[in-house]
Amino acid sequence: MRTLVGTALLLAMTGVVVAADFPSNNYYAAPPPLAYSWAGLYIGGNLGYEWGTINNNPTRPSGIAGGAQAGFNWQQGAFVYGGEADFQLSAAENTSMPWQFSNNWFGTVRGRAGLAINNFLVYGTAGLAYGSLTATSAANLSEMHDSVGWTAGLGVEFGFAPHWSAKAEWLYLDLAERSFSVTGANNGLNANLMRLGVNYRF
Repeated sequence: MRTLVGTALLLAMTGVVVAADFPSNNYYAAPPPLAYSWAGLYIGGNLGYEWGTINNNPTRPSGIAGGAQAGFNWQQGAFVYGGEADFQLSAAENTSMPWQFSNNWFGTVRGRAGLAINNFLVYGTAGLAYGSLTATSAANLSEMHDSVGWTAGLGVEFGFAPHWSAKAEWLYLDLAERSFSVTGANNGLNANLMRLGVNYRF
């Protein structure tokens, strides 16, 4: 009986060893990772800080600014280009007696172009800027003008999910001078804007 059991165990072990020597035909190759796509329509929001100077006046408005943006990208290899428009509400203001200046809102329409390394994008941007500038005198006389100018800046954007990306951006804004009766001078706004934003890609 012992001989019979021992023989059976020996045959079973031999079968396992022989089976291990045969190559398996069940090969599995993982698919290559998909490159991140920056192409298409996107919308998002942003929040940042604005600070600047007033032409022909010592006032230096500054404050929080936030708003929404929308754009469209095309992509050819690593080259990404497109356009973006945004609209911002701003709390930037400052008083330098006897005047106070504030920039309550502004917007931009810009081209964007940059280089992508998979889900990381570095870009430059430039285009049209527009917005309001309000001057108030010590006698509480207020005057507001809308101005058009230009903007340019740099940014980086990181895709953290297939449809989501986060960005950090710097813009320089130059709103053209307008004639203000309350100051007796031509005044315009030169401002910097640093902001963080999130975009959803369709």
